[in-house]
Amino acid sequence: MSKFGLYSDKPSQTAIPFETHLEGLGEQTKTLLLSLRDFVKSLGNNVIEEVRPHRIVYAKSLNFRTFLDIQPKNDSITISIRKGRTEPPTIYIAKTEKELEDLKYQIAEAHKTIR
Repeated sequence: MSKFGLYSDKPSQTAIPFETHLEGLGEQTKTLLLSLRDFVKSLGNNVIEEVRPHRIVYAKSLNFRTFLDIQPKNDSITISIRKGRTEPPTIYIAKTEKELEDLKYQIAEAHKTIR
């Protein structure tokens, strides 16, 4: 049936492991990223994590309503928070645990309000 284009004989794109984003990061940034990941996953069973080549995206439900986009850098994490489909994301840069703590409420609100 593959000759009709209904499915491919090739294996699907292989998933990228989360750990690849930890490579090359400073220790403090690794700690921030792991802490943020644990927090986001604790928001509920409906949180979906998709690891992409240069970022990690978190969504809610199978409709893949993205509420958080994380781009790890060597010394910081760029965090984009989206509270609605039509609203533009708000972008923050976190370098310390304090900066990350200040964003957790906004991330939780985005998770709650995204539809």
